[in-house]
Amino acid sequence: MSDVDTGGGDDHGKKGKKRAKKNSTKIDMTPMVDLAFLLLTFFMLTTTFSKPNAMEINMPLKDPTITPPKIAESTVMTIILSDKNKIYYYYGITDPKVEQTNFGPDGIRKVLLKRNKTVIDAVEKIRKEFEPKIEAATEEKDEKAIEKEMKVAMNKVKGDKNSTMVLIKTDDMAKYKNVVDILDEMSICTVGKYALVDITPVEIEMIKNLK
Repeated sequence: MSDVDTGGGDDHGKKGKKRAKKNSTKIDMTPMVDLAFLLLTFFMLTTTFSKPNAMEINMPLKDPTITPPKIAESTVMTIILSDKNKIYYYYGITDPKVEQTNFGPDGIRKVLLKRNKTVIDAVEKIRKEFEPKIEAATEEKDEKAIEKEMKVAMNKVKGDKNSTMVLIKTDDMAKYKNVVDILDEMSICTVGKYALVDITPVEIEMIKNLK
């Protein structure tokens, strides 16, 4: 390849000076690719994958010989889920006064917290009693044993005969999401006794008058 004349001005007709041949710049990407794969492998092996959240529901035993426990009417609260995130609720069984609420900040959660305050306070008292013991445990087996004892004590309070029993019902317009949400509220509000029950024709007429 011939040299290129880089001269200019008055020296245009003269022979230009020879310059060193410039090599093209080339970057070897192989080390960068290796580094990328090393980092990818590192993060894959060290990252903790999120575990699926599961809701724990205690199902009743299918044993006809077992008689369901009797529940005092004063402890019963009925929640009816309907369309547009509407919630109807009433206390007791005879001559109920139906009220309407929703899933908002001042909705069903506030109602449940107020209704279940005695149980919530008792559970919190148990928690404060057992937490120092759990922190003082030196071995993992001792810590698990104390946690199990604490859970048993809490479940006893939640299942007391005087604690609130919530009956959850839905009409034909309710959404599945609302059922999941209300079950979450049971856990958040420390409700230990609740059941999914079929709605009655009387209740359907009751909520129709409020819509």
